[in-house]
Amino acid sequence: MSRLRLLFLLALITNAFAQAPAPAPETTPILKALPAEGDPNAPSKAAPATAPLEGPLPSADGKPTGDDAIRLQIFLDQAKFGPGVVDGKPGRFTELAVFAWNEVNGHPSDDWHAVMDTARKAVPNPLATAVVPDAVKDWVDPSLPTSRSGQAKKKKMSYRSIAEFMSERYHCDVPYLIELNGATKINGLKARDSIIVPNITPFHVEALTEMKFEAEPALSARHVVVDTKINQVRIFEATPVALIVADPDNPNAAPVPKRGNKGLVASFPITPGKPQFIKFGTWELKNMVVLPWWRYDESLLKTGVRSSNALMIPAGPNSPVGVIWCGTSRSGIGMHGTSDPETIGRARSAGCIRLANWDAIRLPEIIRPGSTVEIR
Repeated sequence: MSRLRLLFLLALITNAFAQAPAPAPETTPILKALPAEGDPNAPSKAAPATAPLEGPLPSADGKPTGDDAIRLQIFLDQAKFGPGVVDGKPGRFTELAVFAWNEVNGHPSDDWHAVMDTARKAVPNPLATAVVPDAVKDWVDPSLPTSRSGQAKKKKMSYRSIAEFMSERYHCDVPYLIELNGATKINGLKARDSIIVPNITPFHVEALTEMKFEAEPALSARHVVVDTKINQVRIFEATPVALIVADPDNPNAAPVPKRGNKGLVASFPITPGKPQFIKFGTWELKNMVVLPWWRYDESLLKTGVRSSNALMIPAGPNSPVGVIWCGTSRSGIGMHGTSDPETIGRARSAGCIRLANWDAIRLPEIIRPGSTVEIR
């Protein structure tokens, strides 16, 4: 082939590539469209994905990091296997949630690959943009006292800041919002501001009303196991599936849950009571009250004995019992929300079982009065 002809062919090829259209950018849907916040005409939007959706797990021990860690926590939360505070730092509660998901789906308890693969498909965009709703004017009170006597004079146990309101709304904590948005932005929030949040179904405190839930046959038949050793509540269809021994030739082997356990329907992190106040045994769930008032009895909290000197603390997310009370047949003992979700699993309560408000408020979807509550 002559030199002239070769140059002519190269020119044609170069021109063809120059005129070829660029490939369209890939778009990925968010896990679930977030409800419009503040302005009904301005729905929240997913933030751009910042991590690949496939490939090996990034850490040697199998636990995800970066955006994959947020994806995993969001996925587990939405599947009703609570990982605790969503913060992109998988800890003990995320590990327990993975164990529970694996138990239901028939994977080895320490298999992080199967759940991570599923989470990547379910949560392509782990972050989203949310607008601070106008509801903050009704649910934020910077003047909320710390003293019980002062709180008893208030009409509502509101949030103390918009940052606190928005962090609980998106199942995280204020330090994580600061990590995502910067301290200046978060500390100066006002209604209609936009911030980056975990792309999770929000907890709408403003949608709550004072009410009681009644028994419902299918949900009332369920069995709740409060495990005070691992700080987790596990909810089963009817009675829980029995544990099996990993090595039948070794009767002293540690029991492990049977895999493929479809009877397990949900699990959440908890804080149980102080050891001297825990009431081990099997009780019946008697009532479920949304936005309960709380009887503050210092004698009862310190000694376990009721007194006639008590204060009535109004309802609200910063109530010590949170936004819902689920009382058992054991007087004074129940499952409830909390004013401090970041302390779940650490600070002990005075005998009850505390959950984050965003987990506690989902209990009526899973159990109802009549359910069995076993504290062990």
